[in-house]
Amino acid sequence: MSDDVQKEAAQNETEQNETAPKVAVKKEAVKKEAASKEDEAKVVQEEQQDYMIVSSSPHMFDDNSIQKIMWTVNLTLAPAVIFSIYHFGLQALITLLAGSLSAVAFEAAAQKIMRRKITVDDGSAFLCGLLLAMCLPPAVPIFVPIVGSFIAIVVAKHSMGGLGYNIFNPAHIGRAALMVSWPVLMTSWTTITTAADVTTSATPLNILKLQGYDAVVNTFGSQTELYKALFLGLRNGSIGETCVVLLVLGGLFLIYKRLIDWVVPVTMIGTVGILTWMFGGAHGFMSGDPIFHMMAGGLIIGAFFMATDMVTTPITRKGKVIFAAGAGIITVLIRLVGGYPEGVCYSILLMNCVTPLIDRYIQPTLYGRGEIG
Repeated sequence: MSDDVQKEAAQNETEQNETAPKVAVKKEAVKKEAASKEDEAKVVQEEQQDYMIVSSSPHMFDDNSIQKIMWTVNLTLAPAVIFSIYHFGLQALITLLAGSLSAVAFEAAAQKIMRRKITVDDGSAFLCGLLLAMCLPPAVPIFVPIVGSFIAIVVAKHSMGGLGYNIFNPAHIGRAALMVSWPVLMTSWTTITTAADVTTSATPLNILKLQGYDAVVNTFGSQTELYKALFLGLRNGSIGETCVVLLVLGGLFLIYKRLIDWVVPVTMIGTVGILTWMFGGAHGFMSGDPIFHMMAGGLIIGAFFMATDMVTTPITRKGKVIFAAGAGIITVLIRLVGGYPEGVCYSILLMNCVTPLIDRYIQPTLYGRGEIG
């Protein structure tokens, strides 16, 4: 190797040694600049959280989840459940536990068999079993709520695809199946003593159907005592339907939290009240007792906790009004004309059938498009 080549190689090596620190410094500067820009972007993002963010639709900011909603509904039912245990005793507690816990077990088993993610912790199965048990007489054998939960969870819910895909309210499907299978057990009530010291084993609606309105009033002593018994839950009936005041308070809390739409219970209960006032009296037109019919039976629990189901009811507010009014009309028809003393369960199930039709023809107006033709 010549002297010139050696000098050139040495010079290149020197330049590389001098350049390397500069490149390293430059790379470090670039990294710091990128980190600085990233920090700056984070600060801007945090500052923008307090302002309106313009982006493509849908614009929705909500911390609700299925789990949070379901367990909230369960908690709103807790006061009525506690009262029912106090009012009906240990047998009511056994029925409630059998219904809710078996529903959870059936959901876990169904999801395991179908190789789906097990989601029993979301509270939907527990709520379904609890509502089913609350719609049963307190003294039914323990197998009744278990069979009902199986029908509700496996047949009415998971055979249709699971939560969000069922077209019927699962709890009411379970209750309807039990009513058809064991009608005697489903209409056998405990014995209670009314304010008039009358021992009865029938519900107010049963007495109305078999003996008339005057017999209902005489059983409780007066119309005032009748209203008091209905409002406070001091009467016979299904486990969770007796105490109107606790059910209404739970429903109002759900309305306050915007988990249900107030138009559904108001429309359904109002429809029953108006129609029974007009046609439910024994002394001609507009001689009925709407207050009695609005508080009797399972109307309150059905209107607040069943007819407001997010899956099986219409999406739009107009559709919900039609749904609730239809359920109210069918309830009155069954009570006044049909063979059953109560019609809330069947009215909601029948309206579940037409929910897809309602959603199809009652649609929201497209913004800037006018009415949908």
